[in-house]
Amino acid sequence: MVKSAVLVLEDGTSFYGKCIGIQGFSVGEVVFNTSMTGYQEILTDPSYFKQIITFTYPHIGNVGVNTKDEESMKIYATGMIIREQSIIPSNYRSEMSLPDYLKKHRIIAISGIDTRKLTLLIRKNGTQNGCIMSLNIGNYNDAYRLAKSFRGIENTNLADMITTRHKYYWNTTVNKNINEKKSTCIERKFFVVVYDFGVKKSILRILHNKNCILLIVPSYAHYSDVLKLKPDGIFLSNGPGDPRPCIYVINTIKKFLKKNIPIFGICFGYQLLALASGAKIIKMKYGHHGGNHPVKNITDNTVYITSQNHNFSVDRNSINSNIKITHISLFDKTIQGIAIKDKKAFGFQGHPESSPGPQDIVRLFDKFINLMNT
Repeated sequence: MVKSAVLVLEDGTSFYGKCIGIQGFSVGEVVFNTSMTGYQEILTDPSYFKQIITFTYPHIGNVGVNTKDEESMKIYATGMIIREQSIIPSNYRSEMSLPDYLKKHRIIAISGIDTRKLTLLIRKNGTQNGCIMSLNIGNYNDAYRLAKSFRGIENTNLADMITTRHKYYWNTTVNKNINEKKSTCIERKFFVVVYDFGVKKSILRILHNKNCILLIVPSYAHYSDVLKLKPDGIFLSNGPGDPRPCIYVINTIKKFLKKNIPIFGICFGYQLLALASGAKIIKMKYGHHGGNHPVKNITDNTVYITSQNHNFSVDRNSINSNIKITHISLFDKTIQGIAIKDKKAFGFQGHPESSPGPQDIVRLFDKFINLMNT
């Protein structure tokens, strides 16, 4: 028998529907994602840690799920909100239905609600905290109390909560001894240290396919330890939440900039690079989440359709003379890309690996390769 569930926002607004995950409750920041496909990649993206995702596309679960499309080993989203669940998944690659996948990963989800109304509410009033609760364990008042008590993601270092605890090589055939010199990795041309703030598999896959050997290190990896490895480049990964509390890694990036080591930052990593270069970060009203966001390269006036997932943005008013703006959003004119003048460092707000989403701007990985090649 299908259990009933309720979604309650911190302003008291409620939506009643069906529980399609496990029984219980989940609390998080409620955001909406406008992607039409790729729900599995979205759910397993670590950047959604502590967030409840509302899918604006009305029919979710059509193609089931499979392990090859996972961006990480688990679902990082706190919960999921959808209009309608597909009853029977239909795809030759499907290994499991979406409801079974949610239950496997112990995720709370709700279906059968008016996601258009919810999305418009978030657009009008801004992102809110919320609680999904199955009604067999509680009621509206319980869910409202939990939604109000959630502290949110602002001013909290979420990256340190989900980063790897041990450094490791990714997808190579070399000896896994961490002290082995990079010269022994003869099948790879570039040695890249990846700071893991919640890195996605697709990012690592692209770098690997572009002839890089990848050493993944924790978000708190010490500058001198990394420098001793003599990397050809530093990659700052995507990740969840607010970058401003990450003081330690911001200071580390400042030191790398002085050495002029090639640096590429994506999403959360891009914001950290901006902070290390003197810019400020501000909280957006409801953020960018989806695979259909137009971004303009202001150097050559080309427009890309990009994949986005962030609730914070670089403050345009804080841009100083050593930062060059390279890309802007055509939705709201927020800054989408920067390059650090006289340094081999740049960043992009979207997800160039495009998982899920269009592949228009994957060429940024080539730019990183070219910087390491010079």
